[in-house]
Amino acid sequence: MSLNFEQARAAMVEQQVRPWEVLDPRVLETIGAIPREDFVPATHRQLAYADLALPLAHGESMLKPVIEGRLLQALALSPSDEVLEIGTGSGYVTACLASLARDVLSIDRHADFVEDAANRLERLGLRNVRFETADVFGLAMNRRFDAIAIGAAVAALPESFANWLKPGGRLFVVRGLSPVQEAICCTRRDEHLQTESLFETDIPYLRGAEPVPHFIL
Repeated sequence: MSLNFEQARAAMVEQQVRPWEVLDPRVLETIGAIPREDFVPATHRQLAYADLALPLAHGESMLKPVIEGRLLQALALSPSDEVLEIGTGSGYVTACLASLARDVLSIDRHADFVEDAANRLERLGLRNVRFETADVFGLAMNRRFDAIAIGAAVAALPESFANWLKPGGRLFVVRGLSPVQEAICCTRRDEHLQTESLFETDIPYLRGAEPVPHFIL
């Protein structure tokens, strides 16, 4: 028996995302409208709306829907915002960001992720996203953004990421040491960041932002 994806999407919003304190009506409307099943691997399509992190190629994974909802809410996007996404992945969060903001720059180190995500957003009619295949570390960025979404964990927030925020800009990231990491939202206040703790979680690290191994002699 095939899954009714529209019913599953509505149930995800009401039974998973909203109970996780995601109450922003624009975020709930966006999550309720975008077909997440079109962004998951074909072998996991029936699990598109389950409370699970789903595997992608290259050892990567999609975040749980509840974390995606909290990410989108924390960024408090307006229709005029310019957004940087670090880690395109499947392109699902990219599509949500594009629906909520004016334009999005999405960066991923995997060319196939970028190509597949671009095709998926094109089919949805979302044309306000520019994709770039690159390793974000060492990337020369000549612009600042109203919001930055980081789709994987960092042991510590790289200074360069914070420098890409405009005054008043918001950045969502999960930081710390697995298995107890902290999701935070940072807001640029003049030359310093104001940090708000959101919740505890445990997600894979962004390549290049893993903890430095400590050797004991």
